[in-house]
Amino acid sequence: MRRAASDRGQASAELVAIVPLLIVSAVALAQALVACWALLSVGEAARSAARIAHVGGDAQEAASEALPKLLEPAEVKVEGARVRVEVRAPALLPGVPEIPIAASAALDPEAG
Repeated sequence: MRRAASDRGQASAELVAIVPLLIVSAVALAQALVACWALLSVGEAARSAARIAHVGGDAQEAASEALPKLLEPAEVKVEGARVRVEVRAPALLPGVPEIPIAASAALDPEAG
């Protein structure tokens, strides 16, 4: 059975239409994964800095040591028992702004 002339090239046209959507979806997923990784890393750095600040150490240094080098420099704010760590997650595409990520942690001084 022969195909109609209008059916020729349909698969190529569909492929050309779907490939850019697949690429954009893959980049968006990868960027979301980078943001999640950054959030987990910043949360761990905030907890580490809170532990160090609780015993009188340098929270800025503790946060910097706990963060991956890709997420530095971090802004660390110590307010009483609470430590807040802010970073900017890298963007995967040039020209796209970095994503601000922040986490805070505090130790309960009465917990012993």
